[in-house]
Amino acid sequence: NSEDVRCKCICPPYKDQSGHIYNKNVSQKDCDCLHVVEPMPVPGPDVEAYCLRCECKYEERSSVTIKVNVILLPC
Repeated sequence: NSEDVRCKCICPPYKDQSGHIYNKNVSQKDCDCLHVVEPMPVPGPDVEAYCLRCECKYEERSSVTIKVNVILLPC
């Protein structure tokens, strides 16, 4: 299920740009700043420096397991 995978990039403040968190459903090999951060908040010459500051992580989850646990586990 494509909703069970995502790439999450946390980008700290850079120059006049505030920090931001980006999420996108991409493959693990495309989990990097250049594929996830859209629109790019900085002009061309600053893209590399901006992306080096971002931390991107590929995340997987099983929504079926989460649903089963919510149903079976009492509150």
